[in-house]
Amino acid sequence: MTHCALLGIYREIMKSQVIYSFESAQLANRFLNTLKHWHVADVDARFYAGNKMIRITYEIEAGAFDRTLSELDDLASQHQGTEVSAP
Repeated sequence: MTHCALLGIYREIMKSQVIYSFESAQLANRFLNTLKHWHVADVDARFYAGNKMIRITYEIEAGAFDRTLSELDDLASQHQGTEVSAP
């Protein structure tokens, strides 16, 4: 839970994680570089289990509508990536 003492606001923040797999290391790297300058949300993106998978961690406010995952899915698709389950 995050607390803003000045405003007396309490927000419950949840961490979310998603992993994408790409056909090549080059496509994964392009996706990763795009996320470095991404305007949609603040995400932590790193290579995962080699150089063809990217793991992304981001925060969402509990109970609020969040389009981050949808936007990530669209961006990954543009780079020929697909969401995968963590092994």
